[in-house]
Amino acid sequence: MPGRDLFCQPRRIRRGAALTLVFAGVLVTGAATGSFPETDATVRKAVASPPRTATRHEDVRHEDVRKAAAEAMADGTSPMEAAERAVSRSGDRWGAVYSEGEYQEFLEALDGRYTGVGLWARRERDGRIEVNKVQPGSPAAEAGIRTGDRLRSVDGSKVDGRPVTDVVSLLRGDADDAAAGTTVTLGLQRGTRAWTETLRRARLSTDSVTVRRLPGGVTLIKIAAFTKGSGDAVRAAVRQAPAGGGIVLDLRGNSGGLVTEAVETSSAFLDGGLVATYDVDGAQRSLHADPGGDTARPLVTLVDGGTMSAAEMLTGALQDRGRAVVIGERTFGKGSIQMPTELPDGSVAELTVGHYRTPSGHAVDGRGITPDLEAGPDQALRRAETVLTGLGDPS
Repeated sequence: MPGRDLFCQPRRIRRGAALTLVFAGVLVTGAATGSFPETDATVRKAVASPPRTATRHEDVRHEDVRKAAAEAMADGTSPMEAAERAVSRSGDRWGAVYSEGEYQEFLEALDGRYTGVGLWARRERDGRIEVNKVQPGSPAAEAGIRTGDRLRSVDGSKVDGRPVTDVVSLLRGDADDAAAGTTVTLGLQRGTRAWTETLRRARLSTDSVTVRRLPGGVTLIKIAAFTKGSGDAVRAAVRQAPAGGGIVLDLRGNSGGLVTEAVETSSAFLDGGLVATYDVDGAQRSLHADPGGDTARPLVTLVDGGTMSAAEMLTGALQDRGRAVVIGERTFGKGSIQMPTELPDGSVAELTVGHYRTPSGHAVDGRGITPDLEAGPDQALRRAETVLTGLGDPS
């Protein structure tokens, strides 16, 4: 499957959980960057100055983490390590602790920036790791690495059979907190030629939305993650699509991002109305699309097990409201909401405080979204084109 966390993955992830670029952590991040609706005072308060009085179970956990960190600082030990122990004891599957630098990197990822070498990876069925995409102008591109090249090792560690998340972590140098300017040596193969290439990591930016035309006037819009500006990019792609042509919205491998951008994307296809409901410490909230979206153009949404969080929220809205035919595999099932708490040493702890539901009331967390039509990775796009042909038939 695609290397969906190349540029978005925070460095510290408990229990191997995939990106915490998910609906909840993104709710509060949106508030911190001014991109979340100003009406949500609960979320804004959680970012600016977390409440000190614990009144609910979730707040007690936050207070416990802050207390553990404060006591560790007073004792001259690591507040961050104390917080990690407290989060671990909480049993929160999505709870995590980040250093100040790691959390800053997380915020930068939401702006589409990352440190790396500029390649995407995927694991083939036989366990081999192949280069899925090379970013133009990146260190990987300048070294002549191409799509389809086999990646055999990273800094001497063999990668065959390893999860893509592990491979990406090696490329980024997560274990060593590698910064821009550090080097990484790749073992590569192209046909019968095998060689090594030493690259220097760099600060890179990427477009999370790519567009290409398919036969029959179909427009394929691929959203890798909901980073800043994604919604506007999708709106522009819809406006520029051939008149009368269908659209395939590819959310496979999309692990989430800024919820405001996911809502903005929904506004490209809906004429206002409910996108999702959610709760924060029991307080109910709702998210709505802006009016004026294209509701007539045939639309198919592609999903898989790597479709998470805000991407699931968007999928659920389009499916529940009868706007899109959803094709692919059951989505991941990440529908919980996290809030961050700043600790005395500048590190940040995130703990779960609520969940969201689709417009029909479907709870996504732990369940995912079932597609209207099941299709494997090799058949999904072809099936989408077939469906669009039927949807576009006036008879």
